[in-house]
Amino acid sequence: MKKNRLILGLDIGGTSINAGIMKDGELVDRKEIPTPSHAPQEVILSTIAEFISSYFSYDIDGIGIGIPGLVDSNKGIVYNLENIPAFTKVALKDYLEEKLNKPVFINNDANCFALGEFKYGGSSKHNHVVGITLGTGIGTGIITNGDLYPGYICGAGEWGGVPYCDSNFENYCSSKFFRILHHTTAKKLSHKAAEGDQEALALFEEYGKHIGNLIKYILFTYAPEAIVIGGSIRKAFPYFSKSMLETVKTFPYSAISDNLSIYTSVLEDSAIMGAAALVEEQRTPVENLAK
Repeated sequence: MKKNRLILGLDIGGTSINAGIMKDGELVDRKEIPTPSHAPQEVILSTIAEFISSYFSYDIDGIGIGIPGLVDSNKGIVYNLENIPAFTKVALKDYLEEKLNKPVFINNDANCFALGEFKYGGSSKHNHVVGITLGTGIGTGIITNGDLYPGYICGAGEWGGVPYCDSNFENYCSSKFFRILHHTTAKKLSHKAAEGDQEALALFEEYGKHIGNLIKYILFTYAPEAIVIGGSIRKAFPYFSKSMLETVKTFPYSAISDNLSIYTSVLEDSAIMGAAALVEEQRTPVENLAK
């Protein structure tokens, strides 16, 4: 078996496609291109294939891909990507393997984030972990007993669609809370909060309560030892962490909540690294990753 394999990881989003080579546990040669998200399916497929081919100066052993949506990870079929309308049912794995003659493994992007954090980040010492990405939407990836739990076609942990308040968690825990409900952005509010603006601080306090309630729902369902928060909104964590933690403390089973560790991701490319880990897992039992 070949040692020190080179694995290409891709994180495909509605705005950009990010990639890098995992080499000796480090991400090297990171690149980014725009996603032609509203182009015809064949144009998008060709763009992805050409981008991957740009890495073929490396002796790549496999390709791992994270993508936002439902994925049959065994067959490599991608379903109903909200931000890429042409991808309603796409046999992405078959297309790329035939085109590029390399093994390809595909999973949901939030699952790749959780896996990347579990293998390379601060949650690696825990066996039961939930990763939450807070950005344009929300996503969650689940590690249970040291193993990635995707559910049927990677549908597990889709908390964004769960009813909450007058709509769902996504409207209260993603950027929609700021953009739709309060006509601003988390980034703008962060600058104001840093200057002590009371209105901005109050909005982040409200936001933290919603995140705390989301975490309580997750505790009822999965009872993880750790939660790791990623996505662009994590950068505002100092402004919503207090109300979030106070809300989590109201969870009725203190034996669980009192022993819960909550981290913010310090890795900028967890999803790419987790996508690459999809390939590595084909030879390494997942339970060994926690060691």
